[in-house]
Amino acid sequence: MSQDRIATQIFAGQKPGTSGLRKKVTEFQQPGYLENFVQSIFNTIAPCHGKTLVLGGDGRFYNRTAIQTISRMAAANGFSRLLIGQGGILSTPAASCIIRKHKTCGGIILSASHNPAGPEGDFGIKFNAANGGPASEQLTDAIYDQTQTLASYYTVATPDIDLDHLDSFLINDMQVEIIDPVADYADLMESLFDFDAIGALLTNGTFRMRFDAMHAVTGPYALDIFERRLGAPNGTVMNGVPLADFGGCHPDPNQKHAADLIALLSGDNSLDFGAASDGDGDRNLVHGKNFYLNPCDSLAILAANAELVPGYCKGIAGIARSMPTSRAADRVARHLDINFFETPTGWKFFGNLLDAAKITFCGEESFGTGSDHVREKDGLWAVLFWLNIMAVRDEPLCDIVRKHWRAYGRDYFTRHDYEGVDSDGAQSMMADLREQLPHFAGRELGGLVVESADDFHYSDPVDGSEASHQGVRLFLNNGGRIVLRLSGTGTQGATLRAYYDCYQDDPSLLELSPQKALADLIEVGNQVARIAYVTGRSKPDVVT
Repeated sequence: MSQDRIATQIFAGQKPGTSGLRKKVTEFQQPGYLENFVQSIFNTIAPCHGKTLVLGGDGRFYNRTAIQTISRMAAANGFSRLLIGQGGILSTPAASCIIRKHKTCGGIILSASHNPAGPEGDFGIKFNAANGGPASEQLTDAIYDQTQTLASYYTVATPDIDLDHLDSFLINDMQVEIIDPVADYADLMESLFDFDAIGALLTNGTFRMRFDAMHAVTGPYALDIFERRLGAPNGTVMNGVPLADFGGCHPDPNQKHAADLIALLSGDNSLDFGAASDGDGDRNLVHGKNFYLNPCDSLAILAANAELVPGYCKGIAGIARSMPTSRAADRVARHLDINFFETPTGWKFFGNLLDAAKITFCGEESFGTGSDHVREKDGLWAVLFWLNIMAVRDEPLCDIVRKHWRAYGRDYFTRHDYEGVDSDGAQSMMADLREQLPHFAGRELGGLVVESADDFHYSDPVDGSEASHQGVRLFLNNGGRIVLRLSGTGTQGATLRAYYDCYQDDPSLLELSPQKALADLIEVGNQVARIAYVTGRSKPDVVT
């Protein structure tokens, strides 16, 4: 096999965050930048000879170019087989599904998730391991170490491959297969859910829904599942064609960026149900008629109703949630007498728990929910789960949620995001908070008393690995909790995230606005972290 060894230079800052390496497209377009990171992956998982690799992405700008580059490098590094989604398309949960079904050594997923796309937008790359899940911190650390010492990368001089037609061919000695990106994943969904019951709901002539694919990767999957397999009316899927710039929109499924969908679910003649997913298909927004469903409640309610879904009717082993997520799922786990775990933010922390069969469900407040069917959060899975529950219970979403609150109480929750904050100022703020931790207990703030405070530290119960400095937490005497942390998914400046949650079981107080119910906590958070001063903002950029 012929291969070219290309001398390269080291690029600073190629350290993966919570979801791989994300940078501006223009940074990835620097000669050697993408190649360095890909070669670092291959060096870390070497030897590559005889192995099969999965490759695809969310369809954003630079996706096709990157696939051509990575394909040549995979051949030069000795992979025996490369599975590429047709058109370069693979949603993140579908990639996980294919990795697991075909027992590959892993896969490279090209996505910056919910970040904007286009020539001036963001791009990202991450490696998922053989279990289908995001690389562990140990593996990403090893990849980063490689980027700091790399002197050359390997490639082959071959023409661009045709990504748009199902086919099988060779690049040197490597077998390349352009595969249907939807079929394996859609088959998996059909094996888990009661498609007969869901199909009857979607075609009963009265139930009306929309799924907003946000011109991102889930369009082809949603069209196949909802309109073809389940028989939903044409037009049920909106914005279903993936575009390189996501149609100029921000593919983040929340109330702000899915405003067109929310408008269809509001008012006297609103739809019965709506949902959306993000750039790479792993997040979900679920919304009823004039009723917003918080992702924290969603995880808890799915777990509480798991016996209604064929794939989970025999019971679930346990639940895990990210630390900032509200404690609603904890209450369900205690009621069901099953395992419960609290992990740092980042789906990779659920992988060991899933592989060890300690949990079945997991979720994050950032619109991510999933189970042991793959090793990624899964937007369409969550939507289908809700439709399955609604079909079996013959109840609208809002009634199901309200009955859950009456049975378990309500965990009010909100997240305030301050985007593009000066990184040095944000880091300094977090350092100041950590210095104050020993002195918070007993302190009165805004009429509330701090009972305890810490910086969340996680010890993995499976492999004993440690994760520290995962977020500052304050626990108040009204049962409330404040969490402050910096996000690792942005590409410009820092994103400060402030989380507020508080439990309420008074039946007369279960229908308040979260902002009203949590107003005292929000004031304390603003005060203790000096948010207005640090960010220069009088209000958050995004509230969820």
